[in-house]
Amino acid sequence: MRDILVASARALRSLGRKGVFVHLLWPSLAAMALWTVIALFSWSPLVDGIMGWIQGWSFAGEWLSSSEVGAGVVLVLIKLALALALFPLIYVTAALIVAVFALPMMLEEVSRRDYADLELRRGGSNFGSAWNAVLAGVIFLVGMVVSLPLWLIPGGGLVASVVLTAWLNQRAFGYDALMLHADKAELAKLPRALRSPMLLLGGGCALLAYVPVINLVAPAFCGLAFVHFMLEALRRERTERGVSILDSVPVAR
Repeated sequence: MRDILVASARALRSLGRKGVFVHLLWPSLAAMALWTVIALFSWSPLVDGIMGWIQGWSFAGEWLSSSEVGAGVVLVLIKLALALALFPLIYVTAALIVAVFALPMMLEEVSRRDYADLELRRGGSNFGSAWNAVLAGVIFLVGMVVSLPLWLIPGGGLVASVVLTAWLNQRAFGYDALMLHADKAELAKLPRALRSPMLLLGGGCALLAYVPVINLVAPAFCGLAFVHFMLEALRRERTERGVSILDSVPVAR
């Protein structure tokens, strides 16, 4: 937990740097514009489609047909669920933009100033970063679709989206944070050894998507937090004597 707090504090400090500040807002603003346009054109069809889908349920269709109040409540819940679903979708889209475009540029600035002692072993690549982000995004969207019924349960959709976003954060940002400094073995093993704290850090970042104003810089902050967390772990790994945390994690063949 201490390492997560330290990484978060360093990420806040890094946000104000000139080479980093320029990347704070544009990913979130681009993602917000994209999903606003999508919502404007698809809102009514989505609401009608979900309502029709629920009315097709054998245990709910008859009740909704005979109760105007019940149908009205369900309709409000559908609209509320769709509105809340926009927050993680905007965040995740911005996070993918950060992972593919903004974070590699921010990484150079942060690593030059804070981790100059770490040898560059270049186990990853920009292509690997893009592929990793796209794959993570596809898996996230599949998870969102599968979890759609949970949005009709108060709090269920929120929990599902936070869990999915936490997973996406650790998958996308974990690779990007290490791709310049780690060799291939370190890039494969270190995220596996640190999966639990990475998921905790990713979950904390996911919650920021629901905080007004702060959510505009949340993806960039999350990327930087993972950079500091992973590079500090890599530095500690290379300087530790005795048993390495990597030695306890087998490489998949």
